[in-house]
Amino acid sequence: MSDRERSSTARVTAPARPRKLAKVPFVELADGRLQGVVSSGSDVERVYVSSVTAGTYAYACSTNNNRPCGGARGGFCNHIRALIGEAVLQYGADRVGRYLRVDATAGEEPSAQTITDVMSGTRPAQGDTQAAALVFSRFLRHLAYLELAPTTAPLPEMQWFPPTRAVA
Repeated sequence: MSDRERSSTARVTAPARPRKLAKVPFVELADGRLQGVVSSGSDVERVYVSSVTAGTYAYACSTNNNRPCGGARGGFCNHIRALIGEAVLQYGADRVGRYLRVDATAGEEPSAQTITDVMSGTRPAQGDTQAAALVFSRFLRHLAYLELAPTTAPLPEMQWFPPTRAVA
């Protein structure tokens, strides 16, 4: 058994490039969507939960109180554009483009701008906002883990993992 198999920690993929967490504190590629939490530019108490569905590019953007974003009418709002930009910083343009199934122009280096332009050119429709609560809940869970003191002791909520036995 290798050291990695005996380890109780998961390997974390380093970001493609460092990013600032103040504008987009949470971004993930999950559930067939690029989704995350974007800070409001006008109110420090408000955040937006934004998402873009892979393949169809259906988008959704609403506040943490489930109020629709005023800028997401007929196209991507600035929150979604910021989410795409931060996803490219976190995961790299190639990975984000593949996940969202965006075919960039041949010979053109993929970037947040080219990914956004390709998706916007398809006239995406507004998507389902039902996922916003789940995404926001994951964000809050993420924040809770950041507040924990560093330790190698097991977390009680992770006890559902089966116990491992020592190999002689």
